[in-house]
Amino acid sequence: MKEGQTLLTEKQEKFEELREKLLAGGGERAVARQHERGKMTARERVYALLDDRSFVETGLFVKHRSTEFEMDKKDAPGDGVITGYGTINGRLVYISAQDFTVIGGSLGEEHAAKIARTQEAALKVGAPMIAINDSGGARIQEGVDALAGYGRIFFNNTQASGVIPQISVIMGPCAGGAVYSPALMDYVFMVDNTSEMFITGPKVVQAVTGEEVSSQDLGGAMTHNSISGVAHYRATNEEDCFSQIRTLLSYLPQNNMERPDALPCDEDPDAKRLELNTVIPEDPAKPYNMLDVITAIADRGEFFQYQEYYATNMLTGYIRLNGEVVAVIANQPRVMAGCLDINASDKAARFVRTCDAFNIPLLTLVDVPGYLPGTQQEYGGIIRHGAKLLYAYSEATVPKVTLITRKAYGGAYIGMCSKHLGGDIVFAWPGAEIAVMGADGAANIIFSKAIRNADDPEKERTAKIKEYEDKMMNPYIAAARGYVDDIILPEDTRQRLISSFDSLKGKRVLTVSKKHGNIPL
Repeated sequence: MKEGQTLLTEKQEKFEELREKLLAGGGERAVARQHERGKMTARERVYALLDDRSFVETGLFVKHRSTEFEMDKKDAPGDGVITGYGTINGRLVYISAQDFTVIGGSLGEEHAAKIARTQEAALKVGAPMIAINDSGGARIQEGVDALAGYGRIFFNNTQASGVIPQISVIMGPCAGGAVYSPALMDYVFMVDNTSEMFITGPKVVQAVTGEEVSSQDLGGAMTHNSISGVAHYRATNEEDCFSQIRTLLSYLPQNNMERPDALPCDEDPDAKRLELNTVIPEDPAKPYNMLDVITAIADRGEFFQYQEYYATNMLTGYIRLNGEVVAVIANQPRVMAGCLDINASDKAARFVRTCDAFNIPLLTLVDVPGYLPGTQQEYGGIIRHGAKLLYAYSEATVPKVTLITRKAYGGAYIGMCSKHLGGDIVFAWPGAEIAVMGADGAANIIFSKAIRNADDPEKERTAKIKEYEDKMMNPYIAAARGYVDDIILPEDTRQRLISSFDSLKGKRVLTVSKKHGNIPL
């Protein structure tokens, strides 16, 4: 018995030695270089993001089986990726974190298999999947096996789409084919100065096109948050990034079969918001900040924005109303007068579809003078891109409440979740203007002959504009037709919105049976 115990102890010691070696990743020198770049190691990131002592690792002992190009002589602990599960604020999540200290975090056959198995486990139990990317790309020595691994990950991304929240975290290089997994996921986070994401790097760009561009300008955090729209959140450092991820998850359910958790709210749901009575300027041409409206109605004035730096003429993000999570889509009059353009339509449509997939009610705040005119928009396909927003709203089956604060003109009025696209409850403030177009343009068309033949055309034009404004530029005609359910005082907005979403909690929609729709991509 003693010999058996001694033998077992020897095996345990061997196990502990091997385990410690694997936990060390690429070794002290590689870890030091990672820290010099201002980056945590993969293991440090996992521990920093998850609840203390909650991480359970899977696949620690996985090894690659490549022998070509002296790969059989290369030691790769965990094959360069850490996988497993743990909790964030007590909620189960699955996680993968590429380890740049091990062969540059390059993706090979077994590396990919570990990520894919983690994705499949997350999908099986209905828990969010978080993928931390920090990799030099495909492991060239493994050839097509590496490419096959990417394909399996992309396939799993697609299978999990709309079923579990998928969060991609770019914390280093992410280039070539590797970029398509983040692109297929629901939310992409990037960190200033250390995140890089592009199909082809600066050297290839220069060789092919002659352009000289830095890695950060080509594919850094601000580039993808403000210009391309590929990323959704930007962080100043890795700790800030993890804090934002934890905040995002607090607004999301575990999967598409659940609703987001409600939180206790100590604010009076019937309290008036008097500041809203003066938020709209008397001059209809003068802009105001729609953020003032959002923070006035939200619990504790908190608004967690989505794509804050992209298409800033459209605001998107999450609030709570009396403790319940609500997604906000709102025109921003301070930017391009709140016009809908290509980027704003894409941003809002993607957000609407994401929220609908995860049972998050939609609140649409409308102040839109129309679609942005110009050859750049027409050549860029504003018709097709604008149609995405119409499709997304029409397809959504979650509760949909709309508030028209000021302008709602033409096709843009329809597109911002009007009654005609399935808006469940539509409110308007007394000063709302719901019309085909602005009074100036309408008067020029309707009264063109009278203005042209008048003794004083300018005076006649002014009179006709006033006549059109008095007759058409108000919410009462739409309310008379049932297109607006009620006209409310701004100060009552929060109370009415809370009541509306409460009444819609039991909403059920019977949809037409089909394989899938054909959204105008």
